[in-house]
Amino acid sequence: MMKRKGWSGAIAGVLMLSLLAGCGGNNSNNSANGGANTDAGKATNGAAAGNTEKTNLRLYTYGTEEAYNWKHTLEAYEAANPGVTIELVQLSEKGDTQEAFKKLDLEAASSAPMDILMFSDAAGYAQRIALGMAEPLDEYIAKDGFKVEEDYKVDTHLDGKVYALPGKFNPWYVLLNKDNLDEAGLAVPTDWTWDDFADYAQKLTKGEGAEKRYGAYFHGPQAGGWMEFLKLKMENQPQNSEFLKADGTSNLDDPNFKATLELRLRMEKEDKSSVPYSDMISQKLAYRTQFFNQSASMILIGSWMNTEIGGTEKVPLNFNVAVAPFPKNNAADEKGLTPVTTDYVSVAAKSKNKEAAYKFVRWYTTEGQLVQGKNIPAWSKVTSDQVQGIIDTILAGTKNPEKVDKKSLVDTLVASKASAIIPPATYQAEVYKAINEEYEKMILGDQDVDTTIKNSQDRVNKIIAANKK
Repeated sequence: MMKRKGWSGAIAGVLMLSLLAGCGGNNSNNSANGGANTDAGKATNGAAAGNTEKTNLRLYTYGTEEAYNWKHTLEAYEAANPGVTIELVQLSEKGDTQEAFKKLDLEAASSAPMDILMFSDAAGYAQRIALGMAEPLDEYIAKDGFKVEEDYKVDTHLDGKVYALPGKFNPWYVLLNKDNLDEAGLAVPTDWTWDDFADYAQKLTKGEGAEKRYGAYFHGPQAGGWMEFLKLKMENQPQNSEFLKADGTSNLDDPNFKATLELRLRMEKEDKSSVPYSDMISQKLAYRTQFFNQSASMILIGSWMNTEIGGTEKVPLNFNVAVAPFPKNNAADEKGLTPVTTDYVSVAAKSKNKEAAYKFVRWYTTEGQLVQGKNIPAWSKVTSDQVQGIIDTILAGTKNPEKVDKKSLVDTLVASKASAIIPPATYQAEVYKAINEEYEKMILGDQDVDTTIKNSQDRVNKIIAANKK
């Protein structure tokens, strides 16, 4: 169970944990999509029109104007809710999540007035809930008559309670060079397994030496970062998709951890269809360059890339691009489960206007996402047509939108959904570092898979034991 703590003595720990903020991109596009009339919007603040009282809500966010279209979004809310104003507190001018978390923690410690808080990743969300920064929303949700796990594609429950509603929805997917697929006689996958992925990579690999084109590129792990690439076969499970379980014990005995290591070894060492890890480290390779320079035909990456897959002024697109869903472990498994990044939008525990703050949070995470028009919403009631409209807007801001297979992109985004959140431990970075180091020994030929799993398990159990209080 997560215990609430006072702010005294906790800030230093939280500031360190800010370094665990997710590695997403700033999703910035050029224009906003029009709003939509929805039940959520109508229900937002029906009594506000006759209310002469003025309510000012302070919204703390890392999101920039370019990436979030705040002016247009907040004006739309205020127009529909006379008497309510939203005061934007931007914590980072460049959308830096680490900087934003540090400033947010300092603001909270100084007792600054807060009403609405936006967290950029599950780690940041869970850690600040443990410190009592956000208000439980369960009573408001029950009154509104919906279930988070049904109304949204991201289930934000922590310890059985809901402290935030999810805003944007950035699932991971597979970007494919469609020209390479056509050349190899391969169809764009709509539902596939990791075995299929490995088979595609083998068939897409071409050439030798410096001119070799690999079928796939895995961008990680790197010095304890991008650890998604060491739990590929765990991340498409409804539960226990992390290296640690929700109760804080090790999850490294999950057969899919071993299966992920075996997949990485097979593709790099046997099939020679994925870019060698040694090349990635020694040459400091980047996933954008590998894909857009056509050094690799497929990359697994987050859909923050929506703003770039149509090419940019700096990196024009010289081939056709398609999108496929995150692969499954078995053909019979549930489709669409994938790593997801979102914004966790909460009501501040210190707010003096909690009901008004909740009404904004509910609106912003439903109709407000369509008004904002910058990202695909986590709201599950968004239609394929609405997703298509947002994608059209996003791609219109790229240099070569005509080269993107929009149907494959929209279908993948609509079908995607997130696994259950596992509250991260305060020592998560230590766990990542230990597993990363053992993986490097394996992939560089210094130990086998079974030794890697045993050493990882031993080291992680020691880390867990050392942090028990």
